Amino acid sequence: MASLKKYLGVIWILLGLYVGYDRITDSLAKIGSNSLEDRVFGWVVLLVLVPIVVGGLILFGKYALEGEYSERAKE
Repeated sequence: MASLKKYLGVIWILLGLYVGYDRITDSLAKIGSNSLEDRVFGWVVLLVLVPIVVGGLILFGKYALEGEYSERAKE
C-alpha cells in the first residue's frame, strides 16, 4: 500500500504541473481577448486560482511521496 501511495504522489505532482501549464496558457489567451469579461476572468484565474490549485496538488503529492499519510506517521 505504501508503494501505491508513493506512485500516486508522483501522479499528483505531474497532474499539478499539467494543470498549471494548461491553466496558465488558457489564462494568457483570455487576457489577450478583446472582451473585458474574458480579460477579468483570465486575471482572476491566473493570479488566484492557479496558485491555489497547483500548490495544493503538488503539496499533496509531495506529502504522499514522503509517506506523511502512513499509519506510522501518526504515532
